[in-house]
Amino acid sequence: MEKRPDLSKLTHEEKDTLIYALLDRLERAEERIKELERRLGLDSSNSSKPPSSDGYKKPLKSPNLREKTGKKSGGQEGHKGSNLRQVEKPDHIVDHCPEICAGCGEVLGLEQSTGHQKRQVFDIPKPQPIEVTEHRAHRCQCPKCGENTSALFPENVSAAAQYGGTIAALVVYFLHWQLIPEDRLAELMRDVFGVELSTATIAAMAQRKAAEWQGLAHHIGEEVKKAAVKHLDETGYRIAKTLQWLHVASTVLLTFYRAIPTRGAMLEGVTGIIVHDFWKSYFTMQGVIHALCNAHHMRELKALIDNGNERWAWAMSRFLRHACHAANLARQRKKPLDAAFLEWLSARYDRIIAEGVAYHEALIPLGRKRRGKQPRRKGHNLVTRLRDHKAAALLFLTNPDVPFTNNQAERDIRMMKLRLKISGCFRSAAGAEAFATTRTILSTARKQGWNILQTLSQSPEILIENLKTA
Repeated sequence: MEKRPDLSKLTHEEKDTLIYALLDRLERAEERIKELERRLGLDSSNSSKPPSSDGYKKPLKSPNLREKTGKKSGGQEGHKGSNLRQVEKPDHIVDHCPEICAGCGEVLGLEQSTGHQKRQVFDIPKPQPIEVTEHRAHRCQCPKCGENTSALFPENVSAAAQYGGTIAALVVYFLHWQLIPEDRLAELMRDVFGVELSTATIAAMAQRKAAEWQGLAHHIGEEVKKAAVKHLDETGYRIAKTLQWLHVASTVLLTFYRAIPTRGAMLEGVTGIIVHDFWKSYFTMQGVIHALCNAHHMRELKALIDNGNERWAWAMSRFLRHACHAANLARQRKKPLDAAFLEWLSARYDRIIAEGVAYHEALIPLGRKRRGKQPRRKGHNLVTRLRDHKAAALLFLTNPDVPFTNNQAERDIRMMKLRLKISGCFRSAAGAEAFATTRTILSTARKQGWNILQTLSQSPEILIENLKTA
């Protein structure tokens, strides 16, 4: 603890110096307290923190960006249900007849039936013992010249004993789509199908399928690059103790994943519009048009409202909600927004920005760091971003193909976090790359409306021919 000076022995100049030092220290302490309070006020509704970090105290839902229709929740009138329905030709029929007549006690059977009611039970057949198909490549002797000629085995039959394509497809499906860890997957295959697989065999099956799909994954990546609008995002994962990154570039119909060691390594050869969350490395990409995710802006604005009560943030949040509703209504009507209305929205946006800039410039500046630029508050950074990147923030108003948010990429990247929660880090870079390649195909297959198991059994050439692009 510092020794308290004897004020009675100080000169007026020394007292003034001490007072100024104490005021400066108090000011820095107040800023520190405000920053800590701001951090305590962050949750999944007003920051990029995941919902799992909220604990038992869940925050109130964030403002709804969809326009209210006034309809009740649930299925609407006229909606076609999807409940279980009887089929015309069942696989098995079990007849139930009364044993005796309820009136006289006469014996009854199927021959006396005058009608029936039916109920159907849908179930899965019990797993059968594994089927073993033996391939025999015969050597035949020509009766004319006596030459011996040997037959060739099919290309996919390369070992004396091996597992077939159906087992390999199931293994990859459970491992990389349902995200079941290798040790539990070995138990599942043994308990359900009676197939004994080691974790090494499971990993080898996944690696072979990823290698087979390398060309198809590259083709999907090239199609995403050429798409008019694509969504970009990234998330971290670990190989042992080393931080690595999974990048996603996706559209409504395509998903392309990349497992790379550095976060700032951007996808090359991209054209058109990219929707992202303002990560600075995205602005190093050449020949693209930027569109910013307004869901991130809404969360940051909510944090400023909750923790700082900044009036301009409330006005901007309200403006973005109204602009989103107007853009959605225009898309439903398949008509662009009126030019006069767009001009009015632009002027209103500028007024709110001017109010926010004036508010922060009137505040006492934060203490200067020893090095670097003058630090600024979070709200000051946000209003400056919205001012300098106005066209990227409001592109959804003039281009109906540009969404209000980057939710497409965030949904596509979310499965990596789920995988990490279940299985933890990857053991090797090859495993991470195989995961990225396989998920590229499977996520694209789901968007295309393909059956996942059938996709795992198809050749890459057939899948390329059936691929639809946005």
